[in-house]
Amino acid sequence: MEILQLLLYGIILGSILSLGAIGVSLTFGILRFANFSHGDLMTIGAYVTLVVFGILKMPFWIGFIVALVVTAALAVLIDKLLYRNFRRSQPIILLISSFGVALILRSLIQLIWGPDNQVFEQGIQIAQKFAGLRIKPDQITILVGTAVLVIALHLFLQKTKVGKAMRAVADNAELARLTGIDTEKVIMWTWVMGGALAAAAGIFLGLDTRLFPEMGWNILLPVFAAAILGGIGNPYGAVAGGIIIGIAQEMSTLFLDPAYKPAIAFALMVVILIVRPTGIFAGRST
Repeated sequence: MEILQLLLYGIILGSILSLGAIGVSLTFGILRFANFSHGDLMTIGAYVTLVVFGILKMPFWIGFIVALVVTAALAVLIDKLLYRNFRRSQPIILLISSFGVALILRSLIQLIWGPDNQVFEQGIQIAQKFAGLRIKPDQITILVGTAVLVIALHLFLQKTKVGKAMRAVADNAELARLTGIDTEKVIMWTWVMGGALAAAAGIFLGLDTRLFPEMGWNILLPVFAAAILGGIGNPYGAVAGGIIIGIAQEMSTLFLDPAYKPAIAFALMVVILIVRPTGIFAGRST
């Protein structure tokens, strides 16, 4: 039963990692650079929800939607002000720029909300029992919310013109441009989707644990490990990678101190880079 309980916790953690990894994967697939500010966009999303839900006392779902919109808009704004100027530069320039953006965002969070831990709601949640497994209402929200967002993303990528254009640009940007696809519009939608999903990941992480300025940065390694494991550039692979990393981290507590859980993600990332550098689902169409 303990293994099944850890499996459930792993799926919950994996859900959060998956949402973060999808954004990283989309950004890399379209723009060809690793966005190190993604974790801090997750943190921004969590704190915006805290303002709407915890301070303004509005319903949680309104805070959730506001956070997705604000974070997506912020991601687009950063691209317009900074990343667009380096579009034709070497990827390392964009990578370093994203690192600088991450530091700026984290400093702003500390200035506005302070360095202390915060929570969406005070008090202790009573875990419910299903088939002998314990799960809190917030964790059910995480699982259901992740499933809804992943299905919505799938429909967006498969059924809409913008989604199909994003897949075409990810496969071959030059060919997509020659066929008349507006690549700047595709890039804008990439930031919208990546920012919104980052916000959702940050909110769910805040629900499951607590809010603090480094929460997004601290989880960035498992998020990148999930994206690489699934095949970076492949959003479906990112979902699978996130679940695998989440389960592996929770299962590792059977024989390791929980403080070493992040090391499991790092170890898996190193192994996959050695054995299959393109990831498990590399080469499969999105």
